[in-house]
Amino acid sequence: MYQPHPQDGEMPPEPGRPAPPRPVRTAVLLMYTGAALSAVSLIVTVLSFHSIERVIRNASSTLTAHQVHNDAIVAVTIAVVESLIAIGLWLLMAWGNKNGQSWARIIATILFGLNTLFLLISFVRATVSASLAFSVLVWLVGLGAIVMLWRRESSEYFATAGFRR
Repeated sequence: MYQPHPQDGEMPPEPGRPAPPRPVRTAVLLMYTGAALSAVSLIVTVLSFHSIERVIRNASSTLTAHQVHNDAIVAVTIAVVESLIAIGLWLLMAWGNKNGQSWARIIATILFGLNTLFLLISFVRATVSASLAFSVLVWLVGLGAIVMLWRRESSEYFATAGFRR
């Protein structure tokens, strides 16, 4: 078979990238699950606007109705921005880890550590039990992904992916 000689500046095509091992694929699926849970959180927060207003109104009798409404808007806006960032990070980590990017595994581990810290803080402060249960569920998804990313097969995949670049 005839194969043309590369012209000046052209690089031959990179050999096929090996498929990620099962633990990495499982971690990526868990990351997609984390993104979906973050999307559910976003939707529930927006739909709970009136409940959030009621909680703010009951927490402070000195606020006017306008102030309560504005505080609820601020709270929901912050929650929506946090959810959008979380969704983006889950998807970015899934993409990077699926492609064997070592930085993605490290950043995912750091983000899991931060999530663990925030979860521990939420146990200390008063929170709604459903919200806390949801946070624990998201944390468990993250734990599963991190465990899968640091298995031996995964480490071998990331090591060989680093050599291909």
